[in-house]
Amino acid sequence: PALGRGACMAARAAAAAPQAVPRAERLQEGQAEALLNGVGAFIFDCDGVIWRGDSVLPGVPETLDALRALGKKLVFVTNNSTKSREGYLGKFKSLGLDVQAEEIYSSSFAAAAYLQSKNFPTDGSKKVYVIGEVGIAEELELAGIPHFGGPQDSDKKIVLSKGMRLDQDPDVSAVIVGFDRDINYHKIQYATLCIRENEDCEFIATNTDAVTHLTDAQEWAGNGSMVGAIKGSTKREPTVVGKPSGFMLDDIANKFGLEKGEICMVGDRLDTDILFGQNGGLSTLLVLTGVTTEDELLSEANNIQPDNYTTGLKDLLPVAQKLAA
Repeated sequence: PALGRGACMAARAAAAAPQAVPRAERLQEGQAEALLNGVGAFIFDCDGVIWRGDSVLPGVPETLDALRALGKKLVFVTNNSTKSREGYLGKFKSLGLDVQAEEIYSSSFAAAAYLQSKNFPTDGSKKVYVIGEVGIAEELELAGIPHFGGPQDSDKKIVLSKGMRLDQDPDVSAVIVGFDRDINYHKIQYATLCIRENEDCEFIATNTDAVTHLTDAQEWAGNGSMVGAIKGSTKREPTVVGKPSGFMLDDIANKFGLEKGEICMVGDRLDTDILFGQNGGLSTLLVLTGVTTEDELLSEANNIQPDNYTTGLKDLLPVAQKLAA
């Protein structure tokens, strides 16, 4: 029988409605075994997976040792740009974690690697202005890229007077915006002038995370707040080099000699870690020791679903030990 007009409209609306994304499954022993047998490398987010604020998460050191015993390559990735790779190595060591500097990939390093990939000159003809802490400056220094700003501008204040203007260096060809606990109006205005007025000046963000875990007591405003200030004043979108950017994953795969199909991304954030893995064709595992709760993950409003989820990284330990036996 022919459908009435109302029924036709309802049918069309149902057909046009987005299909619900299947909900992620909690990791069971069989799935964990298949995961460990199927991948050769793990990329771990750090904050919320390896540690939370200033405390290592339970069972993490033993789990990392067990994965190494199975011959897995381990890479530790962080969107936090406040430290360089050497700086993060110090944090790993202070938490009793046996990690090498070359296994660490920070967004501060990603910013320098991105500029190197663009053949940014090291002869002083072009410069980088930095909003951020020491990590970005240290990585730019190692790359031989001229830069200024960052911590050295932390005490600068704008004292207004009649006809006052702030003049920017016309040789600044890139502005990097990373997490900066000492961000101020001088830094915002200087970065804004460079991006708006210098020809072909690139706006680079280490990440756009909404929150970060400076301590394990609460969430703190993340680099998204700093990047948002510069987006607002320049009306420009940045090139993001941290997760979930494709640049970071491509650079990691190249540097560590990894095939993307053999990698599992383990993280605590859906919109950075899991999206980062999915965009790159990796296996994905969400842990509930960081930002994302189980209710948020399984909510119908959330369309980013990992392959599996589990309470914490330590849940891989029993299976890893069994396979190593």
